[in-house]
Amino acid sequence: MNDNKALFEEASIPKAVATMAIPTIISMLVVVIYNMADTFFIGQTNDAMQVAAVSLTTPIFMVFMALGNLFGIGGSSAISRALGEKKLDRAKSISSFCCYGSLGIGVIMAALTLVGMDLILTLIGASENTFQYAKEYLAFISFGAPFIMFGTAYGNILRGEGAAKESMVGNMIGTVTNIVLDPIMILSFGWGVMGAAVATVIGNMAACLYYLLYFLQKKSSLSIRLKDLKVGDGIATGVMAIGIPASMNNILMSCANIVLNNVLAGYGDNPVAAMGVAMKANMLVVLLQIGLCAGIQPLIGYNYGARNVKRLKQVFRFTGLCAVLMGTALTILMVVAREAVIRAFINDSQVVSYGILMVIALQLTGPVIGILFLCINTIQGMGKAMPSLILTICRQGLVFIPLVFILDRLFGLEGVIYAQAVADVISIVLAVAICLWIFKGLDAQIKTVQAEA
Repeated sequence: MNDNKALFEEASIPKAVATMAIPTIISMLVVVIYNMADTFFIGQTNDAMQVAAVSLTTPIFMVFMALGNLFGIGGSSAISRALGEKKLDRAKSISSFCCYGSLGIGVIMAALTLVGMDLILTLIGASENTFQYAKEYLAFISFGAPFIMFGTAYGNILRGEGAAKESMVGNMIGTVTNIVLDPIMILSFGWGVMGAAVATVIGNMAACLYYLLYFLQKKSSLSIRLKDLKVGDGIATGVMAIGIPASMNNILMSCANIVLNNVLAGYGDNPVAAMGVAMKANMLVVLLQIGLCAGIQPLIGYNYGARNVKRLKQVFRFTGLCAVLMGTALTILMVVAREAVIRAFINDSQVVSYGILMVIALQLTGPVIGILFLCINTIQGMGKAMPSLILTICRQGLVFIPLVFILDRLFGLEGVIYAQAVADVISIVLAVAICLWIFKGLDAQIKTVQAEA
């Protein structure tokens, strides 16, 4: 039985943040290694069209993960707040709802993707050169949709009860399995992009098996039993209130990538391949900061549920400092090693030339992008649905997508390349303003309660 009350309520802020965030950061590092390995081994085929095909289909994979996050992030936030309010039975019902919800939506999405395969590939911008490769990759990924969604959901659910280490182990099992299988299936078997997809699905199945065993061995205070499943009493709506904005972030990222790839395709297949490689490299900077900030979300949720606003704000400030320091160090590393990183994936001279420029553009907000993720996870942890939705829609929807078209028209390819950096600056300013407004409201509530007491 997992009980982390002392960690949530009594441990020093650095210790609490480190205990929750370090396993999540390691999980994200493993994801970065996996994504780089995936692209690296496909790049060893020396076929830029296969690299471009994976870049084109990545948004669909992100949609599957987004729907997993709907139940994972939404469920984790609701669970941590329920535990802070000492409502264990409610936490169990939320966990069970997220289990069967993620599996059910996974089956539906697998069927829809397989039936609408050709239309989807046309919409995401697959060209005559990349269509068949993209179809091979997406067909196998679609079969794995239920496992992708369940694994994504429960990596977050476990963190909701403070089991960050166990969440990390599950993530690592899936990712290491994937990395080991990649060279075998892509190169040894000669399956190319199809081998990458098969390895991804098997890796997600391995992670799901670990999470299932975790519950069967009764290590968790939560539940995946059907008898604990509840939809009413605000359980479904509580999960969806935070889960929908969180999943929309991933879905809008997918839409943004589709728009970006379609615009880049107007300049040829090489810029599409180069952006795919540059974004994989940029994951080191972005995902590690996401790991830091996602790791502390249960601390935020628990202390918000327990009405310990002082500790909540201490966690926020300390994590913000860590995010800036981490972001600065990672950005310097990526800028210094930019050419070597691009060439590690593919040695096509045109792709490398584009890739170096794109890496620099993506690093412009690297030192401070963690502040955005901190604000988002803090808002989600507190269960603030509307502010979370506003931030989500603005960053990848209302800001980034229009900017791609505007900057393309004004500055051509270079404008498109810098669209993400401009969108991030606008989003960071908005996120900080919203967080300060929420904190001001919390302070006012405390003063009112104290005055009444």
